[in-house]
Amino acid sequence: MTGPDSPMSHNGIRIEGLRKRYGTGDTAVDALKSVSMTVSPGEVVGLIGPSGSGKSTLLKCLGAIIEPTAGRMTLGQDVIYDDGWKTPDLRALRRDRIGFVFQAPYLIPFLDVTDNVALLPMLAGVPNAEARSRARDLLEALDVGHRAKAEPSQLSGGEQQRVAIARALVNRPPVILADEPTAPLDSERALGVIRILNQMAQQYQTAIIVVTHDEKIIPTFRRIYHIRDGQTFEEAGEGRSL
Repeated sequence: MTGPDSPMSHNGIRIEGLRKRYGTGDTAVDALKSVSMTVSPGEVVGLIGPSGSGKSTLLKCLGAIIEPTAGRMTLGQDVIYDDGWKTPDLRALRRDRIGFVFQAPYLIPFLDVTDNVALLPMLAGVPNAEARSRARDLLEALDVGHRAKAEPSQLSGGEQQRVAIARALVNRPPVILADEPTAPLDSERALGVIRILNQMAQQYQTAIIVVTHDEKIIPTFRRIYHIRDGQTFEEAGEGRSL
């Protein structure tokens, strides 16, 4: 599906020596202390740690929502941060190159499922017919194509989360950041979401980082980054078959 010249050909995400300091002087707090991690195309990696460990700060830095203090971030083949942002339009970066999946789906209630997914490419200038075609293809791949004309309120929790995953994938970003995507789901649906993320990572060669406390899904990761006191420690996961 993706060749070397395809727009989906990329190198995942790499973070080197990332730091984030809040405040100055005696009141300064180092939320991140020289964090380094890599996630390859087609890989789903877990990021776990206690409250206050720096998970949220790291995710916001990766998502270009807050600016790090120092370090380097490479997204795909492009350096996006190197002791300062290297891209002039952070809004376009978030819209076009980073997919987000949250604990709650945050679907727009007055749009049907197709247009919830198609909205991002439309905002990026993709013609409406093409954007809706992309959306329908993803919805079919995620087994919610039969709900394409439904309103979000008519979907189950698991269906809503599948639509949220389709929305994250629709602009074909090199990276997806998933923040507690299975927290509101029971075991069967939680494992179903992780199964889908793994399938989509492989199919679209997307690098996916899943921030989670959910003990149901932690055994499924092949690689895990623990974050404690603003620093990351990598370990091999169980990679339990889904």
